[in-house]
Amino acid sequence: MPSKIEKDMVSGQHTTGHEWDGIKELNTPLPKWWLYVFYATVVFAIVWSILYPSVPGLHTYFKGVLGYTQRDAVAEKLEKAAAAQAVYRDMIRAMSVTEVKADPELDRFALAGGRVLFAENCAACHQSGGTGAKGYPNLADDDWLWGGSLPEIEQTIRHGVRAVGDDETRQSQMPRFLADGILTSAQIDAVADHVRSLSGLGKDNAEGAQIFAEQCVACHGEDGKGNRELGAPNLTDKIWLYGSDKATIVQTISYSRNGVMPAWSARLDDATVKMLAIYVHALGGGE
Repeated sequence: MPSKIEKDMVSGQHTTGHEWDGIKELNTPLPKWWLYVFYATVVFAIVWSILYPSVPGLHTYFKGVLGYTQRDAVAEKLEKAAAAQAVYRDMIRAMSVTEVKADPELDRFALAGGRVLFAENCAACHQSGGTGAKGYPNLADDDWLWGGSLPEIEQTIRHGVRAVGDDETRQSQMPRFLADGILTSAQIDAVADHVRSLSGLGKDNAEGAQIFAEQCVACHGEDGKGNRELGAPNLTDKIWLYGSDKATIVQTISYSRNGVMPAWSARLDDATVKMLAIYVHALGGGE
């Protein structure tokens, strides 16, 4: 039970009547400035809840007297931005990608937009700046499986590589030499030695060279420099999509690789595809 409320002789404040181990609790009022600020925040909260969306209901919410939401404001800004870009995008849509590149103003617009579009759609695989990763081509060098000109890059972006549901997609199929029983493990080991020697990685293998001539030159060429029409990589330039160590090359020869790139024409509009092509071409390895 609280003890008797009395006035503290030291501070001059009344006590609350509570006492613990001889220590009495003072009934000190809150500072007036703090109370005024607190009351102001309560009033501010009430006014804000009336003016702007606030109280949720079962199926909707109170939309506020002003009817303002950040979502609507962002949507309005996006609509204005789209309207401002529409003139440029319509021009890009009506022109070929090489014509867009030749127009300085459209080229600047395409590069700026392409940079953002690449970050949104392509960087997850090709990394920021197009530097690539294991199994994902580096778009900033001058090594191209299917060609590095603007029309060729546009074609690859538009229709993809081994993309399902697109009749114009890039198609190539390397045999699974071990899995399909075409070569033995020993023969594949010899071919791997020869393939590595084409890039100056280790000694050549005569048996491997012979098997390469019989099985691989149809796609990779007699000199091993590849064939862009088939998407067959250049084996002499020391640029490797999956790795240059022998174990990786043996794995590739044995079971093949079947990487897939989406056909972006099914997801992005024509102007966006062209802007992406121009940006990729400008990364450093375009031809």
